[in-house]
Amino acid sequence: MQVKLGILLFLLFSQICIAETVIEIDAAPEKGFNFPFLLKIPEETKTNYLIVETNNTGKVTDNFEEHYASAKSAITGNAIGPWVSKELKAPILIPVFPRSEQDWQIYTHALDRDTLLINTGDLQRIDLQLLAMIEEAKNVSSMHSVSVNEKVIMTGFSASATLANRFSLLHPDATKVVVAGGLNAILMLPVSSLNEQDLNYPLGVNDFEEITGESFAYSKWKEIPQFLFMGADDTNDAANYDDAYSELERQVIFSVMGRNMQPDRWQFCQDVYSKLDANAVFKTYEGVGHGTNLQIHNDILAFIKENI
Repeated sequence: MQVKLGILLFLLFSQICIAETVIEIDAAPEKGFNFPFLLKIPEETKTNYLIVETNNTGKVTDNFEEHYASAKSAITGNAIGPWVSKELKAPILIPVFPRSEQDWQIYTHALDRDTLLINTGDLQRIDLQLLAMIEEAKNVSSMHSVSVNEKVIMTGFSASATLANRFSLLHPDATKVVVAGGLNAILMLPVSSLNEQDLNYPLGVNDFEEITGESFAYSKWKEIPQFLFMGADDTNDAANYDDAYSELERQVIFSVMGRNMQPDRWQFCQDVYSKLDANAVFKTYEGVGHGTNLQIHNDILAFIKENI
């Protein structure tokens, strides 16, 4: 009996391990990405959309292994992307981008202006590196008999949500659905100016072509289904921190969008998106701070299912 029980436990453990197997892809500069990424392919894939949620270590550190360990823990955890991946039985990619203590003002995990302006070295255009990672993930998935669609589901919370929001404007061609929460009531706005204020990246698209070399594809972006949410009790305001925004950006945020995160700034962003016909659903969850709960996750899951 003990032998049979042992075999059953072994088989169960093996199935769990197979289901949660994470493929670690090394950096490949020759393929366009200078950092590693993690790819989890479910044992049984039922959704052929790749979910992408960028890593958010939550702190600055020059120890790259801490960023790696954080991403590895996240990909099998219950953050938005990994949870949706389990529910939809969909593959998920999490990159391992650094966030340096020495260069603390470069907020890579939120794809801030400092990050996007880097034009040399390993951190140059990490948004393009992420696109290259996505292409490699498609290749690796096909080797495991999984064919994924061209466009991806971008998910995130807090800094990774901010990156997802900005990525959708930078690369609407690659984006099928966006889910982003805990956004500090600051969205990148698809306009060049408001209230006689120029809105440069990441607040708007005034210098979009100058930075990216391409014009902003508004007509494509506005078609992307977006689920954007905040907790009504969320007080985590990134506008107050110098790693997230410069003093000039902070003043533009306060003068154009509003100094008070909620309800003023959050409602302002919703109004702008609505007036510009963005395909966005906004939610504000009562009794929720800077976090999520099962209701939110279930709402996200329903939204994604409806839009894929």
